Amino acid sequence: MELFEEHPRPVDGIRVGIGGWTFAPWRDNFYPKGLVQRRELEYASRRLTAIEVNGTYYGAQKPATYAKWAAETPEGFVFSAKAPMRIMQSRALAKTGPQIEDFLGGIASLGDRLGPIVWQFDANQRIQRESFTAFLSLLPSSVEGRPLRHVLDVRDPDFVDADYVALARRHGMATVFTDSDEHPSFADVTADFVYARLMRSRSDVPTGYTDSELSMWARRAHEWAEGGQPDALPTLSKEAAPKRRRDVYVFFISAAKERNPAAAMELIGRL
Repeated sequence: MELFEEHPRPVDGIRVGIGGWTFAPWRDNFYPKGLVQRRELEYASRRLTAIEVNGTYYGAQKPATYAKWAAETPEGFVFSAKAPMRIMQSRALAKTGPQIEDFLGGIASLGDRLGPIVWQFDANQRIQRESFTAFLSLLPSSVEGRPLRHVLDVRDPDFVDADYVALARRHGMATVFTDSDEHPSFADVTADFVYARLMRSRSDVPTGYTDSELSMWARRAHEWAEGGQPDALPTLSKEAAPKRRRDVYVFFISAAKERNPAAAMELIGRL
């Protein structure tokens, strides 16, 4: 089966994608009938501009696997990836340096397809600010000469406050804006890029989101890219980030997962 050589490019530094590329229902409404599973990443990466990899949260892959993923995707496409949960769930966060180095050294095999690294701390984790601060100092600014972008996804509502926002800003790391009632939801800009996870797609809408909703998210994505902070979104800090151009990553995740590829492609079209 021929795959189109033409593929979407980021618009104003805005990349849009989904979580993963292997999901059986997508074989009915996203992937063409007859497309073999081994070519699904090749196909998805030519309809989207980014994919968030969740599988690495459960275990890192071999460098050769990352290199294979990179080879199957077009120029300009990037992966964001969750770091292995064993790192964030360590009882001694300040001593996880070797594990961090090992993971990043392997995933560096993605080369220029390597996008943000997501460090997810689940809601049932009680985080000590001192150890968390020490952990952030272990996250390098580059790997094998390639700049790194770090995303903090802290889901403990007792930890997420204005001080957390200030800490992320001091380290130049993004915090996840999660449009969901299940996790802390705030849109303070803390880095030179924005990382948004949209989790309200609906099964009864073919594109997951209505036309007006997708147009609204397109406007917000452009506002982020231009250095603004959309007024309608909640924030934790009274201090606004300085106005500067930023890259933006928007992922349609979870909810009515079968609709997320359509939502992502529709948003790319509006951008």
